[in-house]
Amino acid sequence: MSHPFLRAAVSLAAIVVAGAAIAQDEGGRTRFILAASWQPAFCETNQRKPECTSQTGDRFDATNFSLHGLWPMRKDYCDVAGTLRTADKEGDWTKLPDLELSAETKAALDKVMPGTQSGLDRHEWTKHGTCTKLSADDYFSTSVRLIDELNASAVRDLFAANIGKTLTAEAIKAAFDKSFGAGAGDRVKMSCRRAGEGRVISELTIGLSEDATSNDAASLRDLIHGAGRTSFGCDQGLVDAAGF
Repeated sequence: MSHPFLRAAVSLAAIVVAGAAIAQDEGGRTRFILAASWQPAFCETNQRKPECTSQTGDRFDATNFSLHGLWPMRKDYCDVAGTLRTADKEGDWTKLPDLELSAETKAALDKVMPGTQSGLDRHEWTKHGTCTKLSADDYFSTSVRLIDELNASAVRDLFAANIGKTLTAEAIKAAFDKSFGAGAGDRVKMSCRRAGEGRVISELTIGLSEDATSNDAASLRDLIHGAGRTSFGCDQGLVDAAGF
């Protein structure tokens, strides 16, 4: 029979080890946000945008997440001239300077970011990309790689299989955990918006570690787990279908 003091010591050790594991899991710090839009929901309230005028179910963005942006935390408009800041904030992003992108990057970006038709890429670079110390081509090729990983996951599969139906926070977090490891869903926030008489899921913002732009080999899984936890936000919403 083991001594009661020995049993207490073993129990205490187990608690300490478990506590250390939890502390390690929660010890990450969010340095970047990957913003992934559900384009049909965005277009419900932006029907005059060029990228929204021909919403059909066979478009890529009808069943996949679209890239909104890759945002450094608490930094924007780094070394950007005042005139460009003003132009950006006025919202006519097509007046912002052209981006120097390779043909490959531009083609990939146009596919996952429908908003390039409205100059969203120029806005994202002006406000956020300038704070990453990357070239525009590297910034967007990294962003495309990360959204591609999301679209190759159980999260995208869950959304595509439930178009026209309601998804709960629990189901979405479980899909993140399935694809990116236990606890991944705790690094995600969901936004919803009113559309008609219901509430549709408009965007997922996913916390990432500082390696998001400093290590081009870092997987989305590793970047998520290097980030801090957050509240999920909207608890449920409809997966909107393309079209109005």
